[in-house]
Amino acid sequence: MIEEKENIQFELTDELVAQVEHLVETRNDEELKSLLEDFHHADIAEILDELDLDDSVYVIKLLDSETTADILIEMDEDNREKVLRNLSAKEIAEEIEELDTDDAADIIAELPEERQAEVISNIEDKEHRKEITELLAYDEDTAGGLMAKELVKVYETWTVAGCLRRIRVQAKDVTRVHSIYVVDKKNKLIGRLSLKDLIVAKAEHKIADIYIKTVDYVHVDDDAEDVARIMQKYDLEAIPVVDSNQKLLGRITIDDIVDVIREEADRDYQMAAGISQGVEADDSILKLTRARLPWLLIGMFGGLGAASIIEYFNGEMGDFIVLLSFVPLIQATAGNVGVQSSAIIVQGLANDSLDGKIFKRLLKEALLGLVNGLAIACIALVITHFLFGTPYIVSITVGIALISVIVMAAMIGTFIPIFLDKRGIDPAVATGPFITTSNDVFGILIYFVIAKLILQF
Repeated sequence: MIEEKENIQFELTDELVAQVEHLVETRNDEELKSLLEDFHHADIAEILDELDLDDSVYVIKLLDSETTADILIEMDEDNREKVLRNLSAKEIAEEIEELDTDDAADIIAELPEERQAEVISNIEDKEHRKEITELLAYDEDTAGGLMAKELVKVYETWTVAGCLRRIRVQAKDVTRVHSIYVVDKKNKLIGRLSLKDLIVAKAEHKIADIYIKTVDYVHVDDDAEDVARIMQKYDLEAIPVVDSNQKLLGRITIDDIVDVIREEADRDYQMAAGISQGVEADDSILKLTRARLPWLLIGMFGGLGAASIIEYFNGEMGDFIVLLSFVPLIQATAGNVGVQSSAIIVQGLANDSLDGKIFKRLLKEALLGLVNGLAIACIALVITHFLFGTPYIVSITVGIALISVIVMAAMIGTFIPIFLDKRGIDPAVATGPFITTSNDVFGILIYFVIAKLILQF
C-alpha cells in the first residue's frame, strides 16, 4: 500500500491548498501533520509556495526540523527568503543542522551578513559549523561553491576489514554513497574503490591492492559550467573536488549539476531574448525594467539606424519606390538567418562540440548561406514578379539582395559568438536582439546599395 502511494504523481490543486489553509486557520495541528506526512518534501514545498507568508511560517514551525530542512531547500527562493526572515537565528540553525553542508551553505549565503554570523554561532555541531564556514568562502559559481563535505573516503593503508568498519561510520552522515574515494596518508586523492571489489576481497587484504587508480576529479576553483560539462560527458553521478595539492576536499553530486545546467539554460534563454539579468515573472516592475530596457534601447537605436538609411535613399529612388515594400522581407530574413547561425554556434560552444578554425567555420556558413540564399531568392523572384506584378528588374534586384544579406547575416551570426567566447565573454549575449538588430541595419544598407548599383537611381 505504501509503495502504491509513492507511485501516485503529486498534483497541486486549489482544493488541497484550501484544505491546508483551513487546517492552519483552525490550528488543527494533528490533522495537518497527518495530511502532510505522506507527501514528499518537494510536494510540501510546492504547497507552501501557494500559501501566504504567515501560514507558511506556521507549517514550518509545526513540522520537525528533519522534514522542514528539506522543504526549505525545495521552496521558491523568494518565498524561502521571506520565511527565513520570520524565523529566529536559533530556529534557522536547527534547520541547518539537518542539511548536508552544501545545502546548508546555500541557505546561509542567502542571509544578510550579520544574520549569517548569528545563525552559524547557533549551530551546535562544531564540525558541521566548521565545514559550512569553509564552503561559504568559495565563489558560488565554482566547484568549491557546489561541493559538499560529506563523502566516504578510505586510506590505502587500511585493510579491507578495517575499511568496512570505518565506512559504516562515515556512511551515516552521507545521504547517498555514490563513490568511495581512496587517499594517501597526506589526504591526497589517489583513486577510487569499487564496492564489489571491497566486498569480495579477503579481510586481510590492503586497500592499496584492490583500489582503482584512475579517477575523474575537478579542482576547487574550476568553473561550475566546466564541472557540469565533465560530469555530463562521462555520465558521472558524483565527482570529487581537490585543491592545488591534490588533497581531497569534497564531492559534487548530480543533483547540484542539474541545478547548474537549468540555471545556465534559463540565463542563456533570457539573454537570447534580450534580458540582461536573471529575472522571474513575479519580480518587481523596476527589476524587470532594468533587465529588459538595455536591449530594447539597442533595438531602438538599431531601428533608427535602419530608418536613417531608408531616409537617405528615399529621395533618390524615384520610380523605384516599390523597393520600400520589400524592406520587411530583407529585415526579417537577415534577422532569422543571424539568430539561426548564432544559436548553433552558441550551442556548440556551450557543449564543447565546436571544432575547427574560425576561417573554416565562416567559409562553411557562407556556403550554407549561399545555398539557402539562392533557394529563397528564386522563390521570392517568382512570387514578386508573377504574383505581385513587380517589374522584372526589381525582382532580380530583391533576389540578389536576399542572397547577399543571407550570406552576410550567416557570417555575422557565426563570427560574433566565437569572437566573444575567445575574449572570455559569454557568447549568449550575441544572440537575440543584438544579432537581429545588427543584421537589420547591415541588411538594409546592403539592400539599398545593391539596388542603387543595379537600378542606377
